[in-house]
Amino acid sequence: MLMYLLWFCISFLTILIILWFIVFLKYEFYLRKFSGPMPLPIIGSLHHIGIKQDLLPSISKLTNQHGHILKFMFGFRPKVFVSDAKFVEFILSSNTILRKSYDYNYLHLWLGMGLLTSFGKKWKRHRKLLTPAFHFKILERFIDVFDNKSNILITKLEKLNEKEPIDIFPYITLYTLDVICEAIMETSVNAQLNPKSDYVKSVKEVCRIMMERAFSVKMWDIFFRFSKDYHKEKKAVDVLHGLSNSVIRDRSQKLENKELTDSDNTSYSELKHKMAFLDLLLTSTIDDEPLSHNTIREEVDTFMFEGHDTTSSGISFTLYCMSKHQEIQDKVFAEITKIVGDDKNVKMSYEHLQKMKYLEQVIKETFRLYPPVPMFTRVLTKNATFQNEILPKNLVVAISVYNLHRNAALYPKPDVFDPERFNAENSKNISLYSYVPFSAGPRNCIGQKFAMLEVKAAVTKILRLFKVLPVVEHQPVLIANAILTSDNGLPVRLEKRF
Repeated sequence: MLMYLLWFCISFLTILIILWFIVFLKYEFYLRKFSGPMPLPIIGSLHHIGIKQDLLPSISKLTNQHGHILKFMFGFRPKVFVSDAKFVEFILSSNTILRKSYDYNYLHLWLGMGLLTSFGKKWKRHRKLLTPAFHFKILERFIDVFDNKSNILITKLEKLNEKEPIDIFPYITLYTLDVICEAIMETSVNAQLNPKSDYVKSVKEVCRIMMERAFSVKMWDIFFRFSKDYHKEKKAVDVLHGLSNSVIRDRSQKLENKELTDSDNTSYSELKHKMAFLDLLLTSTIDDEPLSHNTIREEVDTFMFEGHDTTSSGISFTLYCMSKHQEIQDKVFAEITKIVGDDKNVKMSYEHLQKMKYLEQVIKETFRLYPPVPMFTRVLTKNATFQNEILPKNLVVAISVYNLHRNAALYPKPDVFDPERFNAENSKNISLYSYVPFSAGPRNCIGQKFAMLEVKAAVTKILRLFKVLPVVEHQPVLIANAILTSDNGLPVRLEKRF
């Protein structure tokens, strides 16, 4: 019996090795002119990279060794890590290379086939449908949401000991969760006041599981379904879907019971530019048919996911960078005071935030060094040609935003924090595809103006009341998952200005 089992294992392993070599040789024929680490059968090049805090350093090291187009065997899956601006432009500017890779499959249980994960005709239709939700008239409405939720944040921060360092990230994450729920679903989850609620815990749990799957055997469904996380994820998603379903039903009923404001005097085209996100979904049609409940929920959940984690990363790293560069923080505070005045009780307006050009430079430089989404992928659905080289169908292209933004050929002294890179004159030298914190091209981030406005609003609110001081000798240990975080937190000290 033991001999039969041994024979079976050897035979199975032999078949796997043969299959791996078939896949490897097929893609190596096309990718032979690109450099990359030596792969091994079955595991490919995975032994060359670390996980969690070792991922970014190992990819950066391989990029330095092999160049900014780095070929890599991810087990049986061929991949290239790209931090070359011309290659990035080729991929992101394409109207045909629009499909996300298998990495995004981990999101399907929660998000379904919303704007982030869908492709083809559905994606194009929904992209066009949702664009009006981020018209500047709608963005102006969100200022009150930012202000109300940041008041809660400030109240919590004021209670902290000024002499003790705090990890700013958890506070900002709860703030952005409050903001996105109010902005997208027009409902309050009170994440900041009740951080242990089922909804808040479920968001954290689903995000944790999705991030951990990417670099473990649980990336394959056959293993994931036998893990404890599979059942934990289902339970958490039930909670998340429960709130979304309830809000959608309630809002739909309210819309049925009353006419939309100004509908008699406003064309539908104009009205779309005044409607909040959920109302836009509930009143829109595709092929003269209203959107189904599940379709609406997929889009609501998609923007819930995309709209809180990325902005929490952006706000937190911006505050952290300013704590390390006091002279830059002083210039930002001077700009805020010049625009808003000395009275801390003056309410911020959309026009105030639009005028803060130096703050915008600081945010952009933060996003260069610490992009909220450090890497994203596309998959080729057919052969493509780049600089006379054929790229094969099913090749996964990973845009390494972190390494692109630290490419010395694009950014002199790339590790230096210098907001002047993005002043009016210098920004002319930065190409559209060498700076992609929100992606670029036809599939860029639809909510990037919302995100920039939210980051500005939160940072401004905090700086008007606190001086953000550094924790000496702390250096972030970066973790590249769905978003960029720090394994050892982002500690700062807050000193009251008044």
